[in-house]
Amino acid sequence: MSRIAVLGSGAWGTAIALSLCRRGGHQVVLWAHTDELAHTIDSARENRQFLPGFPLPDALTVTGDCAAAADAEIVVSVIPSEFLRPVLARIGPHLRPGQTFLSATKGIEDRTFLRMTEVIADSLAAALRFDAHPPLDPRTLPIGALSGPSFAYEVAKAEPTALTVAFRDPAAAARIQHQFSSETLRLYTSCDVVGVELGGAIKNVIAIAAGVAAGMGLGYNSTAALITRGIAEITRLAVACGARRETLAGLSGMGDLVLTCTGSLSRNRTVGEQLGQGLKLPQILASLGGKVAEGVRTTHAALGLARVHRVEMPIAEQMELILNQGKDPRQAIRDLMLRPGREEH
Repeated sequence: MSRIAVLGSGAWGTAIALSLCRRGGHQVVLWAHTDELAHTIDSARENRQFLPGFPLPDALTVTGDCAAAADAEIVVSVIPSEFLRPVLARIGPHLRPGQTFLSATKGIEDRTFLRMTEVIADSLAAALRFDAHPPLDPRTLPIGALSGPSFAYEVAKAEPTALTVAFRDPAAAARIQHQFSSETLRLYTSCDVVGVELGGAIKNVIAIAAGVAAGMGLGYNSTAALITRGIAEITRLAVACGARRETLAGLSGMGDLVLTCTGSLSRNRTVGEQLGQGLKLPQILASLGGKVAEGVRTTHAALGLARVHRVEMPIAEQMELILNQGKDPRQAIRDLMLRPGREEH
């Protein structure tokens, strides 16, 4: 039996906690960022705001106490990228040697262009250097990533799902694979943390583009083109950052991209669809009811990372113009189609 703390009580964090409880053999704690939110979820025994319709099992503990991470052998971070650093500043001093840290957030930090595992390592280095008791060297804390085609609703519903778990240390990846796998959740291991993280993060940008095309009433041809050229963009950047090309052809690359670009449960696709229908971004984000579409923030960060590595990302560039400069989506699609011709590979 393992003690597992899931940090983040949004839809995905709640779904992971439900999956772990359903598997059995674990003590699972779901951490919410405020005591008030934790009490609301715990008293209803349901996450009515982010994942309604799924009763929480009696075995699942819900808390707002940061000390919950201290007792865990495995800490799963499902914190939205923009809030990750402040949360880790609170959680970090409670961590201890021997724990394993798993990131299930799909994003890139704005301004620094760091992947989530890099943000975790950087944040914990600052928090633990001064406050940890006993002292903990963050370089000895295994930090990995969990990603792949996965809607929270379907995982909570116990529909079969396959994901990739990546650690630099194969033994750490194998341990998470063993601890998390069940008859409804199948995990594959990888040592390519860079590829797994960037595939999961940047696919959200392409999903916004696919949503724009759908919102404009364009057909399946357009969606297929965006998915195919989108994976080319993702792969170019990921490989430039040190990833393996084959990773982007797997679950955390093409698999997640296809799901997010075509599935009606995708928040990023929904944002794009409403942009294509003429709605404005602030109105769209307000309608999400506190849920996060990571692709909105990731677009700017991905382009910053691409500029560092001198990688061309035309789809992401047009999404940036739509999201942050108010460009007409129809003009953006036209500009993509009118780019100079080139060889496919």
